[in-house]
Amino acid sequence: MTMRVRFSREVAALGLPSGPGSDEPVSEADIASLPEPVRRYLRFMGVVGRPRDWSFRAGLTGRFRLGPGQAWKTMEAWQYDTRLEVARIFHIRLSFFGVVPVLGRDTYLRGEGRMLIRPFELFTAQDNKGPELDIGELVTYLNDAILLAPSMVLGPETTWTGVDDSSFDVAFTDRGRTVTARVFLDTRGAPRDFSTTDRFCQDPYAPKHPFIRARWTTPIDSWQVHEGRPIPTWGKAVWHLPQGDFTYVEMAFSPDNLVFNVPPGT
Repeated sequence: MTMRVRFSREVAALGLPSGPGSDEPVSEADIASLPEPVRRYLRFMGVVGRPRDWSFRAGLTGRFRLGPGQAWKTMEAWQYDTRLEVARIFHIRLSFFGVVPVLGRDTYLRGEGRMLIRPFELFTAQDNKGPELDIGELVTYLNDAILLAPSMVLGPETTWTGVDDSSFDVAFTDRGRTVTARVFLDTRGAPRDFSTTDRFCQDPYAPKHPFIRARWTTPIDSWQVHEGRPIPTWGKAVWHLPQGDFTYVEMAFSPDNLVFNVPPGT
């Protein structure tokens, strides 16, 4: 069974809403009260004139490593995000020692975050839950939306605050929990980085790798346009730790594996 097929079956079994969402386009009036850098960002992303997105599915490829100085491993990842019931399902597959497939699942479902790691799909190596994962997975959902489908967070649950001509702060609330981030823009309004301290890293420098709060960023190198939508070409995720910056994932966004407004499991 391919990873894509397994992922689709698991997402279909989660009982998420199947849509569709509203087909009413976002208008200039809908964004008129937002700070200028936010309006410029939303226009760059092509939000105005298009109905609000309510879900997306993405396939990603790239490389991943567990700690500073460790070898990079080839990765394949699939994810599904939906606004109808705020949820994020992210699966990643790595190969250890060239022969041991390890599947990791990061999820935000019904207000709860979870990280599950299963080598060979035969036994559980890690199964982490708790407030750190609840917060971290929700802000990662916000990151996904900012970079791929901003109209998924264009509603009363989101607060936008201008910082200067090239950045804004965004706060997003779900089930009584609020997460925040700062988004940095280029002159076009394209996001060039997303920064938050609402994520928790398994400290790679400490025994047993406890969760610690740390600044997390997702710089984007460049953008491409697919079917009228700007999407990132290549990006990475970086932990900013006292010992130095640690880039742990680099990945490419494939337009052929990115679809919007689809039911779960498709």
